[in-house]
Parts: sequence; structure tokens; C-alpha cells
Amino acid sequence: MQHGKYRFIVGFLALPLGLYALFVVWPFIQSIYYSFTDWTGLSPEFKMVGFDNYSRMLDDDIFWKSLQHSLLFALLLPVVTIGLALFFAFMINVGGRKRKNGPVVTGVRGSSFYKIVYFFPQVLSIAIVALLFAFAYNPDSGAINSVLRGIGLGDVQPLWLGDPDLALWAVMAVLVWSTVGFFVVLFSAGMASIPGEMYEAALLDGASRFTTFFRITLPLLWDTVQSGWVYMGILALGAESFAVVQIMTTGPGGPDYSTTVMVLYVYQKAFRDGQAAYATTIGVALLVVTLAFAAVVMRLGRRERLEY
Repeated sequence: MQHGKYRFIVGFLALPLGLYALFVVWPFIQSIYYSFTDWTGLSPEFKMVGFDNYSRMLDDDIFWKSLQHSLLFALLLPVVTIGLALFFAFMINVGGRKRKNGPVVTGVRGSSFYKIVYFFPQVLSIAIVALLFAFAYNPDSGAINSVLRGIGLGDVQPLWLGDPDLALWAVMAVLVWSTVGFFVVLFSAGMASIPGEMYEAALLDGASRFTTFFRITLPLLWDTVQSGWVYMGILALGAESFAVVQIMTTGPGGPDYSTTVMVLYVYQKAFRDGQAAYATTIGVALLVVTLAFAAVVMRLGRRERLEY
């Protein structure tokens, strides 16, 4: 059985590992290399400048603003999104009342319909979602302020995306709305695999729904929650945050850089300002932040694996 085992493994892994190295690892290496040059992104000629780009980055106030916003996204968005998704998934799968001649543990009525409703934003492109909410946030004709006027709160008419104090929170609300459904379905699938006898035994012993969630559901679902946490953090630091900020905000990234995130700043420096080398320097910083976030979450979330 052991004869030719390693040739078999290498034969299957060689092609995917080669493609991964070519299209993922090599671009990272190139980015790090270009961060030590003065490359504009347009000219084939450039020269090495050492750590000048990194020194410039450390003195760049806009970079520090974008880093602050990205860290806020990475720390706050997973907490809110995963917290809401866990609550909705628990109610869909376990939170219902016992029905006559039915199982002891069941979800709320219409749980299948709720799964579809929660997952619906995933069907839409993030660009479409950003455009829809950009119209909804319009202070004059947007749906949100129109509703406020309709319920007698005409004096409360925020500028939303035009207010530096509100714009970032408005963008974060869109990201939560667009991603929470995915995690509801993910956690629902995990909860459906937990034996119902565990819940029945706990409820017969007098445990409340609150207790069963923290004593049964969350421990048995922890690996899925941890993976979802890392995935949501990467989304918040990467493409999702770029799309909503680029499409929804003035500038983009405004007003007064109040919504600029690192991935948007990389894009602006590379394609708007023709400073590709400096953009790759910020990209390297973004890579470090992303890897550090994933490492911290995996380290703090490490716990003994529970099986059932």
C-alpha cells in the first residue's frame, strides 16, 4: 500500500501548487520587490529607492486614517455580522416553541422562508447593493429620509454619506446587511447537524434557550464560527469594503477622507495618481494587517475540539 505513495501525492499536487505559486505567491513577491522602487506603473524603467516608500508611508496622514478605518472594519464588522447571524440561525433552527405532536426542538414558524430572505442579498452583486443604498442614503430623495419625513421626523434629516461623522457607519451598515445572510445559512447548516437529543435533554433538565445556545450550540459550532470570523475579516479588509466605499462615497473615500480604507488607497495611488510603487508599499502593509488579523483570531479562538 505504501509503494509509490509519494509519487502519487506529488503527481496530484504538482499542478495546483504550481498554479498557486504562479498566480498567488509570485505576485506577492513582485509587490514586495516593487515597493523598494520608484515604479510609476506606466514606464518600464524604474530604479531602486530602498526604504523611501516605507518612510513616506509612515509620514502619510491619509495612510494612517485608512489604516484606522480598515482596522475598525476588521474588528467591528465580524462582531456585528456574526453575532446577528448566530442569533438569526439559532432562532431559525432552535428558537421556536414546541408544537403539538412535533419535535421538542424546532425553529420559528416560516424558518425556510426566512432563510431565503436572509440569503437574498447574496444573490445581488455588491456593486448593485452599493448603488441601491447610495440612492437610499440620498438626503433629499432617498428612501431613508423619506421614511423619516413620513413618520413625522422631518427635522431629523441626516446627510448620511455627506456627513464625515456618519459616512463610515453608513457604509458599515451596508456591509453588514449584504453579508449577514451568508453566515445565517452557514451557521444554520452547522446547527442542523447537531443532534436534537442534546437540546431535548437540556430542556428537560430546565435549561433555557439562552443556556442551550452558550452551552451546546456555540461550543459545537465554534470551528465554523472561527472560520467565518476570519473570512468576514478578510472581506472587511479587502474587496467588499473597496466596492462599497468606491461606489457609495464622494471622492471616493470622502468627505475629508472619512471613509478611506487601505484597499481603496492602494487603488487610488496606483491607478489615479500613477504611483504604483507607493501603492504596492501600502499593499504590503495591508498584507501584514490581514495576516496579523487571521493569526490573532486563530490564536485567540483556539480551543479543544468537541465531537458528537
